[in-house]
Amino acid sequence: MAYQTFRQEYLQVPPVTRAYTTACVLTTAAVQLDLITPFQLYFNPELIFKHFQVWRLITNYLFFGPVGFNFLFNMIFLYRYCRMLEEGSFRGRTADFVFMFLFGGFLMTLFGLLVNLVFLGQAFTIMLVYIWSRRNPYVRMNFFGLLIFQAPFLPWVLMGFSLLLGNSVIVDLLGIAVGHIYFFLEDVFPNQPGGGRLLRTPALLKAIFDTPEDDPNYNPLPEERPGGFAWGEGQRLGG
Repeated sequence: MAYQTFRQEYLQVPPVTRAYTTACVLTTAAVQLDLITPFQLYFNPELIFKHFQVWRLITNYLFFGPVGFNFLFNMIFLYRYCRMLEEGSFRGRTADFVFMFLFGGFLMTLFGLLVNLVFLGQAFTIMLVYIWSRRNPYVRMNFFGLLIFQAPFLPWVLMGFSLLLGNSVIVDLLGIAVGHIYFFLEDVFPNQPGGGRLLRTPALLKAIFDTPEDDPNYNPLPEERPGGFAWGEGQRLGG
């Protein structure tokens, strides 16, 4: 019975969120079981381009460290905000969501060459949080029950929290920078005088991923958004 309930809940998670979070969990489990090591996963340009270990372009986004507080913290935020984006502003636009993944991953890989980071998954999570927060500017957040603020401040609060834990803020700044580039090109520049859409999802991705939407006018209410802990839980102002 419990298995059937879990399976039903699991299959209700939108496909991109389900695939990415599952890959992250399975990668971490494989490391914990000593089936693979982090040295086989990390981002290393020399091994990628000279020894053709191209899987590292992907696996460095899938490992968040050993199971512990930092891993659980990242998984919760990754699942929550990835799902809210996929069920919210990207609802019925899976191809566009996948293209955002590819665009963000491409930019982070380029920047990763400059800042010498070996794992980029946490930066990718911050990118997702940043894009969601800018697209939901009037949502009021409650962080650990201690801070109440509007959504656009969430990435900066997370960066401050990361700093308190003794982590490098370079990872958070990278995620914020890439998230802002995508948000500007997709949401800001097309609406400016003389602006236009510079990011266009390839037709191949649309042919593979897009399916007709059940209700094009559907807009999920705050109470319909995926739940989770109160870390970053939001409520619309005036709602």
